[in-house]
Amino acid sequence: MDSELAHVLEELRTATRILVREGVLDGFGHVSVRSPVDRGRYFMLRSNTGEAIAPGGYAELTLDSEPVGQGGARPSLERFIHGEIYGARPDVKAIVHTHSPALIPFGVSKAPLHPLYHMCAFLPPVVPVFDIRLEHGMTNMLITSQPLGRSLATALGTTAMVLMRGHGATLVGTSLKEAVSRAIYATINAQLQPIAMQLGDPVYLAPEEADQADELHHAVLDRPWELWKGKLGDA
Repeated sequence: MDSELAHVLEELRTATRILVREGVLDGFGHVSVRSPVDRGRYFMLRSNTGEAIAPGGYAELTLDSEPVGQGGARPSLERFIHGEIYGARPDVKAIVHTHSPALIPFGVSKAPLHPLYHMCAFLPPVVPVFDIRLEHGMTNMLITSQPLGRSLATALGTTAMVLMRGHGATLVGTSLKEAVSRAIYATINAQLQPIAMQLGDPVYLAPEEADQADELHHAVLDRPWELWKGKLGDA
């Protein structure tokens, strides 16, 4: 295996383990990374258990979410989340799809998710919500086809995050470290906002504040990554 590819796959494994450790992923949800050697392909792990990378433990896919070659892992049913976003967003290099419980209420209620925490400066003033049945009627709520993935990518637009009614959320980043950081801090923001709302009249980040804070955070992504990675131990 190419050394650069091996490094990216190991980082994908680390990203998955961090998100499980921080309560953003469980047995479901998934992370992907765009291929470092072919921008028209991406990689996903089949399992969130954190096992060492093996030839059958990951799937390489085209942007149509078709598996490349034979003998890889059976691809996720919801791989179309990833393929369609990569196709629509050349800037995106990593994607996290989470069922984080703290995020679910904001996708099913009239209370929008707003950035109130400076570590969530990447959030738009109002996080968009994708409601699958508005365009596709009654489904099993999963993104299991290209048309469904395309609709989700449209709802995401140019933002960093889209909530999914009754399902969870999808976040994107220009690197695995950024996507992981965004997923963790978005979950924290969702935990904090109801507390602030109960106290009354929360003051959310102004767009100008958010722009400046987000620019700063790009320069320090290694700091939380190394902390989260250190909490994993050596396994």
